Amino acid sequence: MAIATRLTERLGVTHPVMLAPMDLVADGKLAAAVTRAGGFGIIGGGYGDEAWLKREMDAAGDARVGVGFITWSMAKQPRLLDLVLERKPAAVMLSFGEVKPHAGKIKKSGALLICQVQTIEHTNEAVANDADVIVAQGAEGGGHGIARGTFALVPAVVDIAKGIPVAAAGGVADGRGLAAALMLGADGVLVGTRFYASVEAAGFKTAKERIVAASGDRTIRGILFDIARRNVWPSPFAGRVLRNEFSERWRGREAELMQHPEEADRYAGAREAGDFDTAAVIAGEAVDLIGDIPPAGEIVDRMTREAATLMAGASNRYRATG
Repeated sequence: MAIATRLTERLGVTHPVMLAPMDLVADGKLAAAVTRAGGFGIIGGGYGDEAWLKREMDAAGDARVGVGFITWSMAKQPRLLDLVLERKPAAVMLSFGEVKPHAGKIKKSGALLICQVQTIEHTNEAVANDADVIVAQGAEGGGHGIARGTFALVPAVVDIAKGIPVAAAGGVADGRGLAAALMLGADGVLVGTRFYASVEAAGFKTAKERIVAASGDRTIRGILFDIARRNVWPSPFAGRVLRNEFSERWRGREAELMQHPEEADRYAGAREAGDFDTAAVIAGEAVDLIGDIPPAGEIVDRMTREAATLMAGASNRYRATG
């Protein structure tokens, strides 16, 4: 069952479901799986590991995928954008930084320009730089963002986009989220945490199991884990993760943590070992809606089928009166 929107038309896909380019989690295998299921997979370029990027673009094979960058980090290594564009991705997604310095090069290459925004100011910048797709990211999502909630941000972005396809991100993990996004005027969704808990996602099985077991009440947003890994983002961005023993020990004591470099070494070791009592599992409030670890293709199918069923039956559930 397919849902056709301006987003599916622009991306040339069957289903209006995009994979969020999660750092190290959205690798070539996961991106290809989402694309082959009819969605649109985006490899997470993260902080810019050239060898990793080459390997994962190769791993995606002939699947039509995009690559997403943390823009402020990529700007320090502009060669990374050149490397990616040389390989002719279907799209490049820019998040968390200035669009203008990179937009022309991306558009000239023939790749679609996807801009993730968290504010109205960001949205105006995306429109001014001829974005092909805009992702409106609410603060419910896992990983980095700002403060606005998805429900109010999405229609505001749609009004400004004036015909540019908009995808909603933040708190979307099932067909209800996709249907709601479409009712808000969006043309599809960008999904992270739900795809993290999939068979193909890179990373430790124990991290995926924590997502399945978690409640959205057990997520926190802040810079604690950025401090721990010596990678503090520019203001006003902060990250949402699952609480753990490390966060409960140090939350509210961020300034003190900066005075303990040995904690950063311990944290790095925990990330390598998959010790998630110390290392963060990056996940959003939608963990409440995640109860299993299926193949990515099954997630795409479930989400679109449920959304289509909900929208088809909406007239039977509600009626206008008066």
